[in-house]
Amino acid sequence: MRPETEAALAEAVASADGPLRIVGGGTRSVGAPVGGAALSVAGLSGVELYEPGALTLVVRAGTPVAEVEEVLAGEGQRLAFEPMDHRALLGTEGAPTMGGVVAGNISGPRRIQVGACRDALLGVRFVDGRGQVLRNGGRVMKNVTGYDLVKLMAGSRGTLGVLSEVAMKVLPTPEAVATLTLHGAGREGAFDAMTRAMKSPFEVSGAAWVPGAGAVHLRLEGFAGSVAYRADRLTALLSDLGEVAVETGAEANAALWRAIRDVEALADLPYVWRVLMAPGALRAGIRGDLDRTARFERLYDWAGGLCWIGMSAEQAAEYAPLYGADDAVSGAVRFHRDLQGAMADPEFGGGHATLVKAPQEVRAQVSVFQPDPAPLDALARGLRAQFDPRGILNPGLMG
Repeated sequence: MRPETEAALAEAVASADGPLRIVGGGTRSVGAPVGGAALSVAGLSGVELYEPGALTLVVRAGTPVAEVEEVLAGEGQRLAFEPMDHRALLGTEGAPTMGGVVAGNISGPRRIQVGACRDALLGVRFVDGRGQVLRNGGRVMKNVTGYDLVKLMAGSRGTLGVLSEVAMKVLPTPEAVATLTLHGAGREGAFDAMTRAMKSPFEVSGAAWVPGAGAVHLRLEGFAGSVAYRADRLTALLSDLGEVAVETGAEANAALWRAIRDVEALADLPYVWRVLMAPGALRAGIRGDLDRTARFERLYDWAGGLCWIGMSAEQAAEYAPLYGADDAVSGAVRFHRDLQGAMADPEFGGGHATLVKAPQEVRAQVSVFQPDPAPLDALARGLRAQFDPRGILNPGLMG
């Protein structure tokens, strides 16, 4: 099913006699395998309203992100939360859509400065599980009616409703950008560097540690004079930790942060986890068998608050014998459960581990998303029952 209008989308949901698998651009496969008839929102495409002077944008949910970015670039503006493109990591095709970005609350390295996708949302229109069209929020920043529900839809992954339209604020593209790259600090020095940078007054808009070269990258944006001054001061602040190089080329900076945003360093690995936690909680591994994570590839973003863990098939197979198995699938399943169990420890401040990439035979055996504590799980189930009483929208995706 590929409705071309919101009314047709509502009719498709209302008349459904079984589960529906909500599809946008088809570039993200995070979550448990979802059955049911495919319902694509790709036909709901186009910019409905764009007011550069008011920094507001309204688009239909199936609009490709690339199309939106092109429109904004023409006015010197951008989606400040720089949504990730999952295609390189997951090996998928298609085109990321605005509805998919909002449904997944997809946010990139700049989240540490400007907030997440949900923080840019002003309003949404969506079809609930009954086939009713609902509207919350507005099209301008002054209208905050239903604002909390707008935020609730961000990250709901189609389990509360099928988005048909999203309104959000945009921001100007800065005049200049510079990235400070710190070499030779090691992993512990990397966390020290990111902590110093974030506690400084120099308005860092990106802080990441990338495997391989083992380099820390710190991004500064703004007016050219300000960026130059802050780069010089931040270099002095970090000089005792290692050698600092400064890159000011626009294209080089764009390529570097795109690679960090899209986790390209882990793209060749079959198993990838996304872990949210207190910054630096995984820096030295986790006690017990999970100390083996120190050998796995990791990419730290958000100054250490986001950790991407990549595992090869060989490493997964090595993990399996600890639990009486000898194959990669069993090892990956067990590691996933151990990782989520560790995240439930208060030491990690309510951390969350999500399985982002794995063969379907692994994804089918585990809770892909971190299980919620009982009170929060009850609240989430109650919300889904209210918005989708028949349980037909992406059933089983969120547990």
